[in-house]
Amino acid sequence: MRSKEFFEEAKKVLVGGVNSPVRAMKPYPFFTGRGEGCRIFDVDGKSYIDYCLAYGPLILGHAYPKIVNELKEQLKKGTVYGTPTELEIRFAEKIVKLVPSAEMVRFVNTGTEATMAAIRLARGYTGRRKIVKFEGAFHGAHDYVLVKAGSGATTHGVPDSYGIPEETTRNTIVVPFNNPDAIEKIVKDKDVAAIILEPIIGNSGCILPKEGYLEFLREVTQENGILLIFDEVITGFRVSLGGAQKYYNVLPDITTLGKILGGGLPIGAITASREIMEYFSPLGKVYQAGTFNGNPLSMVAGYTAISELEDGQVHKKLEKLGNKMREGLEEICDDLRIDARIYGIASMFQIYFTDKDVVDYRTALSADKELFLEFQRKLLENGVFFPPSQFECNFISYAHRDEEIEQTLSAVSQALKELK
Repeated sequence: MRSKEFFEEAKKVLVGGVNSPVRAMKPYPFFTGRGEGCRIFDVDGKSYIDYCLAYGPLILGHAYPKIVNELKEQLKKGTVYGTPTELEIRFAEKIVKLVPSAEMVRFVNTGTEATMAAIRLARGYTGRRKIVKFEGAFHGAHDYVLVKAGSGATTHGVPDSYGIPEETTRNTIVVPFNNPDAIEKIVKDKDVAAIILEPIIGNSGCILPKEGYLEFLREVTQENGILLIFDEVITGFRVSLGGAQKYYNVLPDITTLGKILGGGLPIGAITASREIMEYFSPLGKVYQAGTFNGNPLSMVAGYTAISELEDGQVHKKLEKLGNKMREGLEEICDDLRIDARIYGIASMFQIYFTDKDVVDYRTALSADKELFLEFQRKLLENGVFFPPSQFECNFISYAHRDEEIEQTLSAVSQALKELK
C-alpha cells in the first residue's frame, strides 16, 4: 500500500504526516494521485466518488477542462507580476455584479486572510474593538476567531489553540447560533465593532439558520451601529450565484469570499460598500497587503469558474442532486431505524447520528462522532469519500450524476447495515 508507505515517510518531515489537521485519518490518510470529474484517485489506483471536493472549492469537479486550458495559456505568460492586471478589474466587476452587497473588492489569497482583514476593516471603520462570533463557526486559523471554532479544531478536541494570548481574545465574544436572546444581551455594548458569522455554518457539519434569524441579526446590528460580516467562504457561489445573502435576501455590510471563487486555486476576497472599502490602504488607514494578492493564475481560474456558473444551469442541476441525496439519506435511516438528522441546502449536506435537532454547535456535539468516523471508513472501503469529520460539510459538484448519487446511497445503506 503506497499510501501507508507515504504516510510513514510523511510523518518524518510533516507534522502528523499532513499539512492541515483536517486531512488526518485513522489509521492513515490515502494519498491522492489525481482527480477527474467527481472522482479522486489514490496512489494505489483506487477510485472514490468525492464529496469532500477539497473542502468545497471544486463546484465544477476536478480538472475542469476550461479551467485547465485557461491556466495553460496563463502559465505561458507568467505566474506572478507584482503589478496590476486587467483581469483583476474584470473579475472584480463580475463579483460586484453577482454579490448583492458588493461595491468594491480586495483580493487576497485565502479565506483566513479574508476574514482577518474584514475584522480589521470593521474595527477601523467603526473605531470599536470587540467582535462577536458564534460557537462552532470557523473563520480561519487566526488568533481573533480561533475561539470555540468548528472544523478541525472541534474534531481534534482543541477548540482553543495554544499560542494565542488571553489578551488577544479578550475582545472576542462567543455566543450560540440561532439564539436571539444571546445577541440581545451583548449588542448594547458600545464597543462592539462587528458580528461575524457563516450564514450557514459549514464547519460544524451543516447548520442552517432558523427562519427569521438572519433578518434579526441584520436589524439589530443596524440599530446599534454594528457591522454585519457574512463569511461566505463556503456559501459564496454555492448556495446560489449570489451566495447565502442572495438566497436569504439579507445583505451584510462586509462579505468574505474564497474556495469556489478561485476555481481550484488559492484565493480570498473582501467585499463591501465603497464607503467601507475605501478605509483600506492605499486610500485609507486600514493596512492590508500581499505579494500574491490578485495572482494571475487565481484570477484566470476563478474568472473562468464563476463565468461557467452564470447561466444558472449548474445550480439547477446541483439543487436536484442535493435533494436526491438528502431524501435518500433520510429514507435509508428511516428504513433502518437509525437515529439520525440530515441537513443541507443546495449542494451541501451532512448526516448527524443523533436523535436531537441540530440547531447550533452544542446540539451538533450531541452526535455520535465515533460512529460517524466508523461510517466514513466504511464508505471509503466502498469507494465513497466523505470528509473524515462529523464537523465538516459534504459537497456535490457539477460533475456528479444521478448514477453517482445512487451508487453513494447504496454504499451508505450497506455501511449502516454493517454498523447496526
